[in-house]
Amino acid sequence: MAMTEPSNAKAVTVTQATLVKKARDQLAYKPADVSPDRRVQRRYTMRRWSVRHARLLEWVYARFSSFFLTLHPFWNAVGYARAEKPVKFVERHVKGMMFDCRMCGQCILSSTGMSCPMNCPKQLRNGPCGGVRANGNCEVEPDMPCVWVKAWEGAQAMRHRDAIFEVQKPVDQSLRESSAWLRVTARAARERNNARSNAA
Repeated sequence: MAMTEPSNAKAVTVTQATLVKKARDQLAYKPADVSPDRRVQRRYTMRRWSVRHARLLEWVYARFSSFFLTLHPFWNAVGYARAEKPVKFVERHVKGMMFDCRMCGQCILSSTGMSCPMNCPKQLRNGPCGGVRANGNCEVEPDMPCVWVKAWEGAQAMRHRDAIFEVQKPVDQSLRESSAWLRVTARAARERNNARSNAA
């Protein structure tokens, strides 16, 4: 006679990472460092580090953006369009490692506690959905910490913590795969020139 589980038994959530691990464990060959769940864990670990050090990264970014702005005459002489490819290459790898950057071209990390909202499966840009789990994880990807829970944690450590309350525009898909660094620099240079013209 088959036994049935009690009706009050706890439901077990089976994730993709769990299924991958079970399938891998049944094989004799075990790759040293290429399992999907290990890559996922490494990515989440780096994201958490960035959030924990949000204040330091805020300071670093402020100096970096000032340095990039001083290079505006160089970018202008070379041409922003020509500079796009090499700058984008560096930006993709640096921000990809630190924040799992998706190259939306409209970076708002300084407003979201160094937690990239584009990592949200729903790509919510103005706060979490109503499905955040009790442990602070995402309802769509149960193994992943909610990016907005982490954004709030990171923002509390930053000097400009109130920036998280700013309402963000929807993502402009035409800017995908472009350099946010160059766009911010060009905009800052234009605003600086306008301010100088008005003061003159």
